[in-house]
Amino acid sequence: MKRRDFLASAAGAATLSAPAAAQRRSVVRFVPQADLALLDPVFTSGLVTRNHGFLVYDQLYGLDDSFMPQPQMVEGHVVENDGRTWRLTLREGMKFHDGTPVLARDAVASVDRWTRVDAFGQNLRAATDELSAVSDRVIQFRLKKPFPLLPSALAKPSSFCPVLPERLASTPPNVQVTEMVGSGPFRYLAGERVAGSRNVYEKFDGYVPRSSGTPSFAAGPKVVHVDRVEWVTIPDAATSAAALQSGEVDWWEQPQPDLLPLLRRHRDILVEAKERGGLMGMIRFNHLVPPFDNPAIRRAFLAGVNQTEYMQAVMGEERSLWNDRCGFFLPGSPMANEAGIEAMTGPRSFDKVKRDLEAAGYRGERVVFLVPTDLPSLNAMSQLAADMFRKVGINLDYQALDWGTVLPRLANKEGLDRGGWSVWCNYIPGVIALSPATQSYVRGLGRNGPFGWPDSPRIEALRDEFMDAGTPAEQQRICHDLQQQAWQDVPYIPTGAWMQPFAFRRSITGMLNGFPLFHNIRKA
Repeated sequence: MKRRDFLASAAGAATLSAPAAAQRRSVVRFVPQADLALLDPVFTSGLVTRNHGFLVYDQLYGLDDSFMPQPQMVEGHVVENDGRTWRLTLREGMKFHDGTPVLARDAVASVDRWTRVDAFGQNLRAATDELSAVSDRVIQFRLKKPFPLLPSALAKPSSFCPVLPERLASTPPNVQVTEMVGSGPFRYLAGERVAGSRNVYEKFDGYVPRSSGTPSFAAGPKVVHVDRVEWVTIPDAATSAAALQSGEVDWWEQPQPDLLPLLRRHRDILVEAKERGGLMGMIRFNHLVPPFDNPAIRRAFLAGVNQTEYMQAVMGEERSLWNDRCGFFLPGSPMANEAGIEAMTGPRSFDKVKRDLEAAGYRGERVVFLVPTDLPSLNAMSQLAADMFRKVGINLDYQALDWGTVLPRLANKEGLDRGGWSVWCNYIPGVIALSPATQSYVRGLGRNGPFGWPDSPRIEALRDEFMDAGTPAEQQRICHDLQQQAWQDVPYIPTGAWMQPFAFRRSITGMLNGFPLFHNIRKA
């Protein structure tokens, strides 16, 4: 299909037949990393769903550029009773997209739903004696013990806590909410969705931004300057690049590295890495099913992963964009350390992997490898990992699928004969790997954790120590010990860290640092 034919198809008949006045509105056309397969950011931790969620929903607190939590839907809070009582007061005038006011009981139901499934949220839930709405605007946490990280938990930028109307927030967290009613700066136009190619958002005129502060990542006033945002899913990188150069789209989330020089040479295009924490890659095992329920088998693969090769596959030869000395915390952050890093920097040897697999008791069990081919970074890492698995004698079932098919399967905790899986390549935002408080993928929560479900009492004990630590030096010591333990338990194998640039037209201004955010931007 020709580029223009594809884009016309993605735009859909609704746009072609829209009144001329509507077509003159300010519209930003955005190419996401993959199609929006699931809508509910509590039901799934997928980053595409998170980006969608930040258009539709708002948070009680939001992180600023320094990764510090700031009041967002909350006007302010009061802490009493030696840190055991928190009263959060909502801002006045906030409304949901259906016109109903945002009340404290909506926020209480939303927090309750989120804390049932999120790893950090579960800590807050365990520390809470009672969460209640003491008035229409006041939310009260009555805690069993002080929990000073309460704003940080509610400000999580991924797997975040969206505020929904109580009637929707009452949905069990293992059931997807599909009616998109939030209080965020944009409304989701479900009637204009074209599965696999198009999602549309419209400025919510009833949104009330904060009256003070400076826009900074997910914090500060969320002022909307455009009328519509159209997500156009274009699986082919060359088609995306051509559409951006011609002005048919305005913003491409994840341009492939081999196209960056071409895009940088275009006078009307900027290429910038706006997400300051970048991304961190991994090979993630399913710890519930053989053979990766055996930690010795997981450890065996450490000697077969060359982070340099993975980063070159993901981001090419531009060395400034990636880091191949990566443990379990964001490189360069205060909690990052070198503990046990020789597991990734020592000699690489497939022969050693073979010997260690045999010693660990691998006996040819089938390994189902889920590969989302329409996410280039994950596809590139998956090809390298698959080559390793085959060369060391793994009985590999390599399932090349689209992201919309992979994402719901990842939630399956059953065996391989019931649609389950064994391994997949993933990446997480670096901002969640700043500390054990938010680094959910290193945790050992078993079935209550994120996809993969590692079970590690020692890692959990160290994390509890971190949460109670009184000094930065003590926190760093705990993170050193935790990383050492992670090399033993192998919740995943780190494949490196990288900065993923955006490519966007110079006509787009006001773009904030962070993942794709659509408030504050203007289109000339």
